[in-house]
Amino acid sequence: MKKDAIAIIPARGGSKRILKKNIKDFFGKPLIAYSIQTALESKLFDKIIVSTDDEEIAKVAKRYGAEIINRPKELADDFTGTDAVMEHSVQHLKDHGEIFEYVCTIYATAPLLQKEYLVEGFERLKDSDAINAFSATSMPFPIQRTFKLTEDGRCKMFYPEYYMTRSQDLEEAYQDAGQFYWKKLGEKSDEVMFGKDSIPILLPRYLVQDIDTLEDWKRAELMYKVIQQDFNEGKR
Repeated sequence: MKKDAIAIIPARGGSKRILKKNIKDFFGKPLIAYSIQTALESKLFDKIIVSTDDEEIAKVAKRYGAEIINRPKELADDFTGTDAVMEHSVQHLKDHGEIFEYVCTIYATAPLLQKEYLVEGFERLKDSDAINAFSATSMPFPIQRTFKLTEDGRCKMFYPEYYMTRSQDLEEAYQDAGQFYWKKLGEKSDEVMFGKDSIPILLPRYLVQDIDTLEDWKRAELMYKVIQQDFNEGKR
């Protein structure tokens, strides 16, 4: 039977930089719980699936309302991308008679995810001829003025021709916010995600934080604490 939308949350075990990152406590709940609960609150999905190779993650995910698809070992290494994980989960469901029109990949490390942006992504995608819609945000500083470090620890600009250009005269740039990725299933595209077949759903920068390192984790905690304080004081 064909259904509307499914959420897939990739969450493998074996994180190295932050031990057990996906289920590490974040303000009283496992980190993955925030993604599951926000997906549930959006009321967009027929199913919310966690794809994992880890029994402990599976147990936590079930407790917070997700269903589990066991990820094979060959899709649980350091090099497998989320597209392969999503395709495995979609095929698994298809093999069991469940076919969906849309899939939304949601990262397990997105405690700042807000349901209204998930909804916006879905609504804008289904009413368009685009194939993808994903979370994005503006760069905090003009990329034309950035530089790298040389081997001897000095600076080298990527675009030295813009050194004297005023920031306000440079074109604004955007980046992947790393929270969610909607896709129309059955549609094909030769474009990368950040191409003409995608709709960027723009988030304010204060709602965006990748969590890859302990420094990222601390920054996410500080951001979450301030956001919750604003909610409690009725500022948002």
